[in-house]
Amino acid sequence: MTASRWTTIYLVTFVVMAAILAALIAATPRTEDGIDWLAPMIRGGWMAWTFPVALFFYCIACLLILFTILAIRFPETPRRGILQIETTRGDRLFITLLGSAFIHLAWLFFAGPDMLWAASILCLGYAAAVFRWV
Repeated sequence: MTASRWTTIYLVTFVVMAAILAALIAATPRTEDGIDWLAPMIRGGWMAWTFPVALFFYCIACLLILFTILAIRFPETPRRGILQIETTRGDRLFITLLGSAFIHLAWLFFAGPDMLWAASILCLGYAAAVFRWV
């Protein structure tokens, strides 16, 4: 494919994902004081679909789309890291997501829900380490 075609693919993907994010923000319940970020988006639903939960799944979908485009544009061969197993970008993403879930669960157990953003920063460091050395 030519460079201009890839530019078009990147641009269309960005516009679609931005439109989906705008729709999520628009679907967030409002009160007299403004947007209630933690209110249920679906009243009486079986799951607590709040904006942070929807944003979490949105980010995972964006990652999957990004990694799919990267796999098509820049095919790779598996590499052997510190664990001595062959991994691809997708494998490292899965290891990162799984490890990040455990880091957040451990943070909730030991520190509670306060300062959960610190666990997210810790997960960014973990992700950098996984993509560098695994």
